[in-house]
Amino acid sequence: MGKKLRIMETAIRDGQQSLIATRMPFSDMEPALALMDSVGYEAIECWGGATFDSCIRFLDEDPWERLRKFREAMPNTPLQMLLRGQNILGYRHYSDDVVDYFVKKSIENGIDRIRIFDALNDLRNVRTAVKSTKEYGAHAQVAMSYTIGEPYTPEYWKDLALRIQDMGADSICIKDMAGLMVPTAAEEMISMLKANVEIPIQLHTHCTSGVAPITYYTAVKAGVDIIDTAISPFSGGTSQPATEVMVETFRGTEYDTGLDIGRLEKIAAHFQTVREAALKSGLMNTKVLGTDIKTLIYQVPGGMLSNLVSQLKDQNAEDKYLEVLQEVPRVRNDLGMPPLVTPSSQIVGTQAVLNVLMGERYKILSKETQEILKGKYGQTPMPMNPELLAKIDESERITCRPADLLEPELAKLEEELGEYKEQDEDVLTYALFGQVAMEYFRRRAALRNKVDPDAMDMKNKAYPA
Repeated sequence: MGKKLRIMETAIRDGQQSLIATRMPFSDMEPALALMDSVGYEAIECWGGATFDSCIRFLDEDPWERLRKFREAMPNTPLQMLLRGQNILGYRHYSDDVVDYFVKKSIENGIDRIRIFDALNDLRNVRTAVKSTKEYGAHAQVAMSYTIGEPYTPEYWKDLALRIQDMGADSICIKDMAGLMVPTAAEEMISMLKANVEIPIQLHTHCTSGVAPITYYTAVKAGVDIIDTAISPFSGGTSQPATEVMVETFRGTEYDTGLDIGRLEKIAAHFQTVREAALKSGLMNTKVLGTDIKTLIYQVPGGMLSNLVSQLKDQNAEDKYLEVLQEVPRVRNDLGMPPLVTPSSQIVGTQAVLNVLMGERYKILSKETQEILKGKYGQTPMPMNPELLAKIDESERITCRPADLLEPELAKLEEELGEYKEQDEDVLTYALFGQVAMEYFRRRAALRNKVDPDAMDMKNKAYPA
C-alpha cells in the first residue's frame, strides 16, 4: 500500500511573490480563503518571504493584521510562513532576542509552521529560530537551500539532513529556489534522504527552467511526503507547478491526494480574475510566465537574472549580459560556492557586474562581498579563494556564529519607536524595516486621525539599518 501525497498551497505567498512581485492585497485573497480552508491542504503558505515588506512598502497593510485575518478565515488548516533564519525577513542578521520575539509573535498571531532557512546552509544561523519555534509550540521545518556544484555531493546533503534532524526539526524541506533539480537528481536525493532520516521530507521548486512538474512526479515516486504547488492562475513560469495538475496526476493511484478538484476549480476561478487584472495592469509581466533554460546552464535563479539585466541597463551596458552570466559561476566559486538565494544571489550577481564593467576582476569589492569574505554571513560550503581573502584585513575576519557578536536590540528599538507603537508587534516591524516601517506607521496614524501624513512630525528618528 502506498501513501497519500500531501500538498502545500503557495498561491497567496510564493505564487504571487514569484509572478506579481508580492503585490496582491488581502482584498484579492479574501473571497477564496474559506474555500481554501475546506480543501484539506497539508498547509497554506500565506506569510513571510517578501510579503511582510510588500505589505508596509506598497500595500499600506499591517502584516500582523493580515496574519490575524488569515487565521480567522482559515481556522482548520495549518498556516505556514518562510523565515530567513537569523535574517528573519530582513537583509541582515538580527540579535537573538529579536529573532525569539518575532517567532513568538508570529505563532501567537496564527502561524502553525515555520520554514526556516539560511542562504549558506550554515545551521548556526537557524539554531535560535528553530529553538524558539519549538519552545512556542509550532512546527519547525528547516529548509536546505538546494543547488548544484562541486561541494554538493550526496554526502553533503545526507550530513546536512542528519544535522537538521539532530537539532530537533520536525521536518526537512528541499528548497530548490532556482528550479535546478532535474528528475534524476530528485530520485537520487529523495531515496537517499528517506533511507537516512526519519522526519518528513517536503520538496519546493519553481518552474523557471521548465522541469519542475516532472521532477515532482519523480520525487513522489521516490517517496517524498509533501510537495509545494500553486493554484493554476498563479502557477508556472517562475512560480510552482499547478495544484490541480498534481492532484489529477496522482488521482486513483496509491499516492492519491484525496483533494476535491471541484473545490480547487472554484478557487482557481477566483484567482483567474485576479490574474487577469494583474496582466491588464502590467503587474504580471509575461516574461515571468515563460521557461528560461539559462537557469540550468548558469544556475542563476529567475529573480537574479532580471536583477542583472536591470543593473546593466542602469549602466548602459546591456551588451555585457552574456559576459556577466559567464562571470557569475566564477565569482560564486571564488566566494566558496554558496547557494544562490537571498542575499547570496544579490552579492554574487552584483560582484560579477562590477568585475565585467571595471574590466578587471575584483578591482572594486562591494560592501557585501567584503562581508561574506569576513565571515559576517556565516561559513560558506567550500573555502574561499585565498587571493580574494588576502584583500581583507585578517583581524576583521570572524569564524564564530555572526549573531554571537550582536548585543540584544529589543529594548533600544522599543525606546526608539516611542509613541508610534500601537501594538507589541510594531517593534518587530520597525526592527526589520526601519524607515520604511516608520513611514508606514505615520500613514497609519494619519489615516486614523484623518490628517495629511506629510504634516506629521517624525522627530528625525535614527532608523535601524
